[in-house]
Amino acid sequence: MNKPLEGIRVLTLEQFGAGPYGTMFLAELGAEVIKIEPPEGDPSRQVGPHKLGLADSQYFQAWNLGKKSVALDIKSPEGRRQFEALVKTADCVVNNLRGTQPAKLRLDYANLAPIKPSIVCLHISAYGRTGERKDWPGYDFLMQAEAGLMELTGEPDGPPARVGVSLIDSMSGLTGIVGLLSCLLRARTTGKGCDVDTCLYDVAMHQLTYPGVWYLNEGDVSSRQPRSAHLSLAPVQTFPTRDGWIFIMCMTQKFWLALCEATGRAGLSDDPRFPDPNTRARNRSALTEALDPTFRTRTTDEWLSRLNGVVPAAPVYRVDQALDGGFARASGMVSAVPHPQKGKLRVLANPIRVDGERLEQQACAPLGADNKLLLARSS
Repeated sequence: MNKPLEGIRVLTLEQFGAGPYGTMFLAELGAEVIKIEPPEGDPSRQVGPHKLGLADSQYFQAWNLGKKSVALDIKSPEGRRQFEALVKTADCVVNNLRGTQPAKLRLDYANLAPIKPSIVCLHISAYGRTGERKDWPGYDFLMQAEAGLMELTGEPDGPPARVGVSLIDSMSGLTGIVGLLSCLLRARTTGKGCDVDTCLYDVAMHQLTYPGVWYLNEGDVSSRQPRSAHLSLAPVQTFPTRDGWIFIMCMTQKFWLALCEATGRAGLSDDPRFPDPNTRARNRSALTEALDPTFRTRTTDEWLSRLNGVVPAAPVYRVDQALDGGFARASGMVSAVPHPQKGKLRVLANPIRVDGERLEQQACAPLGADNKLLLARSS
């Protein structure tokens, strides 16, 4: 496949999640992504429990597939010289350092433009590069807490809960890459690069979407709903089956009527408590009480065989069930790449297809594996 970003060179100074997730997409879309690491490496190389030798781990590879690695101390005079030589050959420089660090380390456009005027510099920080929190460290889960997302997650009578994965890291990485590619297109036309910024806090706040708009305009403070239910539409929630749970999403009246027929509960469509999605949401407790006994009569698979293609529904799976499921395998979401320690490392496939084909993947290079080739060329 002729990947769309072939010919683009990206230098990235990053660690853990947000920056690495975004630049991994660039690598898998064909860009040459050179991960510039301190001599000891990205700390996430050491994150267990599943290590891959002395300076690698499955955690690290999950964020860094497809990248080259250069171990370089950019604070030393020689390391800085080698870094600037690489900048002359690059299109973009990415970092996810604390807000004040890019300027101190001379990784911003003001410092790199004299070396290459068209360079685009992406900065992904915790709280931004200006303001009272610019020096604060920050991580995904803290953002979920402060942005109100944890207060919207979990059962009403339980404690606030975070999303089970680092979703804000991933969203921040992708948000930054949208900005980076947009400015790269402009730089290709004008010859002038720029700084592009995003931060975990801003991205987390942006994920409030319609509950945020409801509060800003109506003072409506959304709260946790039982069964992971939608805030204003029903039935959009989990239901217990004979052997597990199923998620039903009747986002429209058409799907509600189809659910009533498919479950043998046609009479519910005429119930005055359940005439439309918003009224059903106001009477969610009564609706749940009416539907629970019905869903308990069959297994999850039996309900799916009745509902699939008729009503939006999905099983509630554990991680192992999700990854071992037939559809995940049939769709190609489970992939594998060669790895020097593992032999074959199974990974999640990139979710983008180009001309119907999934993107080819490879493991991130060992720490400093590309020093000899890349630094020799840039000398």
